[in-house]
Amino acid sequence: YCLDSGLSWEPLSRAVEQVHLRCTEGSLEWMYPARALRVVLEPNLSSARHTTVCIKPASDFQGASIYVERAGQLHLVVSEAEGARSHHVSCFSAHTPQRVALFLQASPQRDISRRMASFQYELLSNQSAAGPDFKKMALVEAMCRPCDNVELLMAICSSDFVVKGSIRNVSHDSENHMSQVDVSVQKVYRQKNRIFQQDEASGEWRGPIRTLLQCKVKKGGGDFLFTGNEHFGEAWLGCAPRFKDFMFIYRAARERGANPCEFQLN
Repeated sequence: YCLDSGLSWEPLSRAVEQVHLRCTEGSLEWMYPARALRVVLEPNLSSARHTTVCIKPASDFQGASIYVERAGQLHLVVSEAEGARSHHVSCFSAHTPQRVALFLQASPQRDISRRMASFQYELLSNQSAAGPDFKKMALVEAMCRPCDNVELLMAICSSDFVVKGSIRNVSHDSENHMSQVDVSVQKVYRQKNRIFQQDEASGEWRGPIRTLLQCKVKKGGGDFLFTGNEHFGEAWLGCAPRFKDFMFIYRAARERGANPCEFQLN
């Protein structure tokens, strides 16, 4: 993950500074933006194809707009107005996977003392994904249909998080076209980061999972196996079968030797 440690500065001209980021995900803070900043993303993606770049501006993003360079031309990705929307994520295809250049243009301001243009980024490739519905980040791919057995068995192997739990509540955010599923967790099989944590007061394990509003998620009873991937520090829903259905599918696959990975049943 790139923070300050992943940066290398290089003066491009008197008006433009240049910075190189070598990681596939990270964040950048541009304090007191003035003139322009060129950000070159060039991680080790030599084996990746059809790479997708996603950018999420910070909630206090201001003072600049973000462009992507393509064939010597600049194309607007995030305007300063869009950057103020904390849930706004922009994704675009990288024409040259080994090197993606972003251009941050400072907005003309008399007082820049309190302004900061900061954002998180992720580079995703088809090769890091499993199945036809995992080719882009979860904001785009959110699965609004049940997974088939093959997708489910792959999900427990490749997902960033796998937890058993029940639905406490479902809330909807129509402005940002998202829904949030609050999960009461019985067992954490795997998680990339600490999204699912133990509540100090009740001792109960809980965590939020996001999905698209168009998926029309509703609260249902019983236990589920929630799987999915993390993007920008948030869990996004992938496959979520009822736990008893998952157990039946997994055991049948294991008997045939068709399970792609071992899963801890007890």
